[in-house]
Amino acid sequence: MQQTSTPPSDTHDQVPTVFLRMPSVMQMTGLGRSTIYRLMAQQQFPCPVRLGVRAVAWRRSELDLWSQTRPATSH
Repeated sequence: MQQTSTPPSDTHDQVPTVFLRMPSVMQMTGLGRSTIYRLMAQQQFPCPVRLGVRAVAWRRSELDLWSQTRPATSH
């Protein structure tokens, strides 16, 4: 999994922000690239954070929250 972390701020009880790039987001969610972007356009998926001119990543905490709010299958 490709992960990028930012160092925690001055308070010691804060967890550092973890960023995931597209391949890791696809693996975590089981969704394809086009589905992720379609859900983003429909405002049903977290938007990425720009890391550089050509690099974006998603906050792991936002993906975890999104995942928790998804309906469970009833199989």
